[in-house]
Amino acid sequence: MTSRHEAVLLIAYGGPNGPADVRPYLSNVLRGRCVPTSRIDEVAHHYELFGGRSPLTELTRRQAATLEGVLRRRGHALAVYVGMRNWTPYLHETLAEMRARGVRRAVGVIMAPQQSYSSWDEYQENVAEARAHVGADAPEVDYVAPWFDAPGFVEAQAERVAGALAEVPPARRAATPIVFTAHSIPVRMAEASPYVAQVSASSRLVAERLGHARWSVAYQSRSGDPCDPWLEPDVGQVIRGLAAAGTSDVVVAPVGFVSDHIEVLYDLDTEARAAASAAGIGFRRAGTVSDHPSFIEMLADRVEHTARAR
Repeated sequence: MTSRHEAVLLIAYGGPNGPADVRPYLSNVLRGRCVPTSRIDEVAHHYELFGGRSPLTELTRRQAATLEGVLRRRGHALAVYVGMRNWTPYLHETLAEMRARGVRRAVGVIMAPQQSYSSWDEYQENVAEARAHVGADAPEVDYVAPWFDAPGFVEAQAERVAGALAEVPPARRAATPIVFTAHSIPVRMAEASPYVAQVSASSRLVAERLGHARWSVAYQSRSGDPCDPWLEPDVGQVIRGLAAAGTSDVVVAPVGFVSDHIEVLYDLDTEARAAASAAGIGFRRAGTVSDHPSFIEMLADRVEHTARAR
């Protein structure tokens, strides 16, 4: 591969590393948004239940190390860095480190499967702001194409879902619905992006790979002005509806996330699981793709393609 790129930058959301980080982190996340104080307190409590720490940064670093190893095995001496939007290592910190190490151009990988303003465009705006903060000779960043329907992502997610389905008794497995989830966003934002179509496409492709006919899409982790319409249905609402219809089991698959973090550990493993228990329906949660080999190989393919094209 002949390329002007010397590195790869994984761009992720960020998360607090301890109790003292939680409130400052939430201030970063919610800056400029109309979120009720009661909701901020509620989310802070969610983090407190997990020791004030999100596993996202550690998991993203693991993805970076694995990707760097795959690229090295393919003959590419590209260091893989991690930069976060909302907490350390901040994007400007990582870009400054990259500049100090002589990186002039990098391939950027946004660690979000589906595209909306907040999950894609805003990341690129944040990188531009971080480059301006770093100043002269800040590394340029060329982004890989969206990968919501990439076979490696679909294969990895399908294997995670298959693992959860395997926990359902065989006689009930085929009838068990898969509820794919993604982060809810304001309807106005969704209408200006391909987000809903891409979430649906990712879900459909995973279900088709599994040969599983019964599936649907739900949304989770709503925050923001309660007066504004956000994408629905909520995953808890869907679970309760399935239980009311006599369904025995449900598998929830967070197809809109690539790593576990509080919005998976609390909103699904705690809150959605409690809703299922109260409704009398068996609950299994599929894993995120994380550092699944098929997912990382797909990212390596995208890095190679982007580097060749620029």
